[in-house]
Amino acid sequence: MNIFSSIRALVLDTLADMAKEGLLPSDLSLKAVTVEPPRDPLHGDMATNAAMVLAKPAQQKPRDIAEQLARRLENDTRIKTVDVAGPGFLNLRLTDAVWHQVVKDILSNGSDYGRSRMGDGQRVNVEYVSANPTGPLHVGHTRGAVFGDALAGLLEYAGYDVTREYYINDGGAQVDVLARSVYLRYLEAHGQEVAFEDGTYPGDYLIPVGQALKDKVGDAFVERGEQFWLADVREFATEQMMELIRQDLSVLGVQMDTFFSEKSLYGTGLIEKALEQLQAKGLIYEGVLEPPKGKTPEDWEPREQTLFKSTAHGDDVDRPVKKSDGAWTYFAPDIAYHADKVMRGYDLLINIFGADHGGYVKRMKAAVSALSDAQVPLDIKLTQLVKLYKNGEPFKMSKRAGTFVTLRDVVEQVGADVTRFVMLTRKNDAPLDFDFDKVLEQSKDNPVYYVQYAHARGKSVERRAADAGIPVETDVLVQSDLAALSHQGELDVIRKLAEWPRIVEIAARTNEPHRIAFYLYDLASALHALWNMGNDTPSLRFIQPDDMQTSQAKISLVEAVCVVISAGLGILGVKPVQEMR
Repeated sequence: MNIFSSIRALVLDTLADMAKEGLLPSDLSLKAVTVEPPRDPLHGDMATNAAMVLAKPAQQKPRDIAEQLARRLENDTRIKTVDVAGPGFLNLRLTDAVWHQVVKDILSNGSDYGRSRMGDGQRVNVEYVSANPTGPLHVGHTRGAVFGDALAGLLEYAGYDVTREYYINDGGAQVDVLARSVYLRYLEAHGQEVAFEDGTYPGDYLIPVGQALKDKVGDAFVERGEQFWLADVREFATEQMMELIRQDLSVLGVQMDTFFSEKSLYGTGLIEKALEQLQAKGLIYEGVLEPPKGKTPEDWEPREQTLFKSTAHGDDVDRPVKKSDGAWTYFAPDIAYHADKVMRGYDLLINIFGADHGGYVKRMKAAVSALSDAQVPLDIKLTQLVKLYKNGEPFKMSKRAGTFVTLRDVVEQVGADVTRFVMLTRKNDAPLDFDFDKVLEQSKDNPVYYVQYAHARGKSVERRAADAGIPVETDVLVQSDLAALSHQGELDVIRKLAEWPRIVEIAARTNEPHRIAFYLYDLASALHALWNMGNDTPSLRFIQPDDMQTSQAKISLVEAVCVVISAGLGILGVKPVQEMR
């Protein structure tokens, strides 16, 4: 049950009754009416803006609407008090019985408490990572992988049908560079001395690939011209790198549903077909682009190209899809790839890009808008850089990778769960400092530890209660009398629990899984605060000697917290901890 939705429904029904009585216009739109937690908890449990947003269209004073609405709301058995604040805000306080029912709902529904049907089975494609298959995943890919995977988990929890997709960039020149780099390792495996020129990949990760190529073909490619081996080595190297990438993702707990190859678009007519769709809509033409900003006309050589009229769908300038020499631009296969997504029948597309792809956002949105006749939204989320620190110093590059810190370097240092949670402790478009020492600290300043400790602390309470002979099975707890949960600290925890369904829907609507991590930290803080109160006030301790009924009420609250923390961590792909070591 979403108590905020329930109370909003009460407000809307009451406003509808007022309209029937002629106190409000009958055609008044109620879409802008909200029921939310107040900014200051001292003002009440919930606040509604109903009178404020309806005053102008109703041509009434907001306070007049608020006072009439308040008198009616007070008649509902769930409402303890209604206060009109300022010019017309309404602050509501609910009865303790409402909050007790929240605990029972959580125990009854388990991990499904908060699960939403908001998505209504709409099909969503979330494309993330999509790194060039030229080496192991690095720390930047790690953030994109965690963000994309958590977003996919969040959307599933909110009722969407989600496909996790990886776009393999195996159609460009960088894969030829990979093939040449593997060939050098292949020669090295044959005992030859080799030199890695600028532009090749010198990382040690290609040593076993060169050996594997030798094991497969023997000396068939030794002292042979590039024309004899490039295509075969390119395919072999790509397969080897993608297997490495799959292993990297698995270490992080990421499992893709689909791997889509860019190479499959070439020579199959798919690029041509996508552009023909746009041409049929009058969006492809031959033309000359204006000089880029910052260049004088003398620096600019105007040339005719095949252009996509992306400005017709919100872009700043039109974009080339074919060069003057007849070769495709990088944008052309991307258009074809997204045409394929649209053809697969998705209702929503989401792409996770690195911050360096910010200039690509408008053109991709324009392409999808044109291909789908503006029927399929594309949301592009950019992930900012991650700075790594250890012992107060920047963390050095990986020797194995040659030029960067790998995903596995990070996971081997702190584990997959810590890595995933920390990557979500900042909004995706904000830079993130990842300090290996701090993320392993056992303190309130470490959100990973703080949330995990709350879950472990709750489970510890339940184990001690069971040892004391207090039944803690869920089917028993759900039947317990919760009247003993009346202290402000206990009700504060329940109020935070009641926000969970609302947070899920807000996070899913905005495609922001970091909201889940923030919420879990706040919920953990509420439980730890209640625990600390019990140190000074024995009646607030979760286990009350010789009072089984009160103990079960308090343990019901503890279990409800554990249920929600476990569900939230599950969305983020993090396993809850049963006990701290």
